[in-house]
Amino acid sequence: MSRPVGLLSLLRKLRSGEGQELRILLLGLDNAGKTTILKSLASEDVTHITPTQGFNIKSVVQDRFKLNVWDIGGQRKIRPYWRNYFENTDVLIFVVDSSDMKRREEAATELQELLEDDKLMGVPVLVFANKQDLQFAKDAQDISEALELTKIRGRNWQIQGCSATTGEGLKDGLEWVQKIVSKKDKGQKKK
Repeated sequence: MSRPVGLLSLLRKLRSGEGQELRILLLGLDNAGKTTILKSLASEDVTHITPTQGFNIKSVVQDRFKLNVWDIGGQRKIRPYWRNYFENTDVLIFVVDSSDMKRREEAATELQELLEDDKLMGVPVLVFANKQDLQFAKDAQDISEALELTKIRGRNWQIQGCSATTGEGLKDGLEWVQKIVSKKDKGQKKK
């Protein structure tokens, strides 16, 4: 299987221009695979990942582009602090462990709370249905139904099946982000 295109090379296509930034907030329950996704996208080793006990930030500056990805821990005791990171978010990526059906309702509740927050109003949402490489993983359609994604109004959203460890599906998800951000930028330029 081919390695995913690095985060920087994909996101270079997202924006051009002096000093532009894209702020991505990466959230989900603990053990969903957020840090593994972040490391995979950054073309880093994903064989030894430990639970995030706070947050990880990956900032990349190349040419005229700066990308900030905020990976916030998903343990129950950390989730109340997610709100501290909502300001100026361009895209929310919510990661779900597709093989953990016991926590499906908990994930749905957390996502719903995020979507209802005023600071994230209208922010596009990409849901990564992670761990598709595992035997009992539910596909993206099943996860979409469990999270009731079709009820989302007032924002662009997409669900993408993926495997953080193999990289499968990650590029497709970021290509959707690229399209949404490009459309948003064109719409703002017309005003």
